[in-house]
Amino acid sequence: MENQLLSIITFLPLVAAAILALFMRGDDAAAQNGAKWLALFTTSATFVISLFILFRFDPSNTGFQFVEERPWILGLSYKMGVDGISVLFVMLTTFLMPLTIWSCWGVEKRVKEYMIAFLVLETLMLGVFCALDLVLFYLFFEAGLIPMFLIIGIWGGKDRIYAAFKFFLYTFLGSVLMLVAMIAMYLDAGTTDIVKLLAHDFGHETFSLLGFQVVGGLQTMLFLAFFASFAVKMPMWPVHTWLPDAHVQAPTAGSVILAAVLLKMGGYGFLRFSLPMFPVGSDVMGPMVLWMSAIAIVYTSLVALAQSDMKKLIAYSSVAHMGYVTMGIFAVNQQGVDGAIFQMISHGFISGALFLAVGVIYDRMHTREIDAYGGLVNRMPAYALIFMFFTMANVGLPGTSGFVGEFLTLVGIFQVNTWVAAVATSGVILSASYALWLYRRVVFGALIKEALKTITDMTAREKAIFSPLIVMTLVLGIYPSLVTDIIGPSVTALITDYHDALPVSAALVTN
Repeated sequence: MENQLLSIITFLPLVAAAILALFMRGDDAAAQNGAKWLALFTTSATFVISLFILFRFDPSNTGFQFVEERPWILGLSYKMGVDGISVLFVMLTTFLMPLTIWSCWGVEKRVKEYMIAFLVLETLMLGVFCALDLVLFYLFFEAGLIPMFLIIGIWGGKDRIYAAFKFFLYTFLGSVLMLVAMIAMYLDAGTTDIVKLLAHDFGHETFSLLGFQVVGGLQTMLFLAFFASFAVKMPMWPVHTWLPDAHVQAPTAGSVILAAVLLKMGGYGFLRFSLPMFPVGSDVMGPMVLWMSAIAIVYTSLVALAQSDMKKLIAYSSVAHMGYVTMGIFAVNQQGVDGAIFQMISHGFISGALFLAVGVIYDRMHTREIDAYGGLVNRMPAYALIFMFFTMANVGLPGTSGFVGEFLTLVGIFQVNTWVAAVATSGVILSASYALWLYRRVVFGALIKEALKTITDMTAREKAIFSPLIVMTLVLGIYPSLVTDIIGPSVTALITDYHDALPVSAALVTN
């Protein structure tokens, strides 16, 4: 049974989605509640099963564990496995999905289809983090666009069609080059097995292409093709413009999963493919990525200050925080990569909670405009306290998980490029500016708007949804070794292999 655990947690939500699609009939209240409870039970069961993977995982083993492999189609293999880098992304996904489903209890439009979309999406997200075959990875990676496209396009806001197509086209077009690169990798290595590809040496000799000298050879070309996909997915500046529109138009649950899990696929892709498979290409293009990340942190933080929509402000905040992630990854040292992974896990809890917090008051007032609020602490003290906690965590207050990730990435980048570190550090001040500005406008002040004088505080269900997120944010902030002990050995092996694969003349590690 242990050898099938990854397949079980990956496809259990898909089985539940099939049951809903085939056997759940009617659109009355009983059928809607049945769909919600089945989705909640399935996602909760998936999380419980995934705990067995975490408890049986051996961090000291830097290879892949729980590996499953069997013949598939056209000579390809169905191969799944996790290592210290991917196992926590699996846990993040299974942890957040029950809370996300529970937050959907107020949905009344096409409830069965809504639950099916999220269940299918969970299967595809887990598949991305577990796949050990290029073709399998690509199928999971691309297919995940479809349920999120439907979630935004059917259950989103008034401009949902525009946002859904923008989301789909940006992320799909970015992945076309990755598909071309995968074909080139297969032709060069003769396999689509990711484990074998990690040990394959792709060419890095400089060659001429259309009159330009390609430094780093094939590796640089492959790096750029994968970079096009992962940069859009994160998203990095300047290909980030789809994200604010998608967040604003998506329903609350869609925004939670988009920010907490889907964005992490870009960072995971850099760690799984770019650094270990194309080390010379990563080394050549690394300085560009570092400066793009620094610009993203400052630029999107300034843009966040100018927003009037709460969701859009938090969306730009996510782009800024993902800037720390790419910066840490391409610092390619222990603190940087540890910090990048920690930041992604932490951001999953914090950003998910912030979008849920916006959803709480949106469900009551049906507006996300900051000017429509003010003085909520007078009517919603519990909400004010929870919103303040996650605002502080988003800023990076010591004692919360948000601090650990940012601190580690900044320490890592300081060892590589002090100018990039200096620019990025200014983002800490800017994040405090827009986050505290938002909180003051929404929560503090006199309660003068008539519409707010009858607003009710959080229900027991809403408080229960936030409770696990509060616990995880505090626990990881106080005891970050829960994460770093798991990822540390695998990150060390990744960095060692990366630097060993660099020609001495190509190494660009500077102080």
